[in-house]
Amino acid sequence: MRVSTADLSSGSLFPAAIRATSPHRVLGRFAAVVCIVLAGCGDNPPPALGGDPDNGRLLLRQFGCGSCHRIPGVAAARGNVGPSLEGVATRVYLGGVLPNTPENMVRWIRNPKQFDPETAMPDLPIAEGQARDIVAYLQGLK
Repeated sequence: MRVSTADLSSGSLFPAAIRATSPHRVLGRFAAVVCIVLAGCGDNPPPALGGDPDNGRLLLRQFGCGSCHRIPGVAAARGNVGPSLEGVATRVYLGGVLPNTPENMVRWIRNPKQFDPETAMPDLPIAEGQARDIVAYLQGLK
């Protein structure tokens, strides 16, 4: 459909409710809509699986994960046995064997030997909720 300048200047392309208001009001409404839309486009998506990333960071320290892994934001987490966990959310596989999804990351954290019996990562007594909190923190390390 071709639009002429006459169509634009007459306002015939716009609904009557918009044509009946002043240009300043239309612009103000448009700006409000743009702000609402952009507010939903932030860099901070909700935490993975509803976990608490702040508690996850504390749990990573409590369980001693930094003894084997480098973990940004976790005090004294400078281990070199396992891989750095920076950017772990962007990796294709966990432990080289399990497709990387938040759900699978919870499963891997709770029972890595189920997926790779020869992994150096120990099975630790981590509850489901604790694993979700840890995953929420790790998912933020992109």
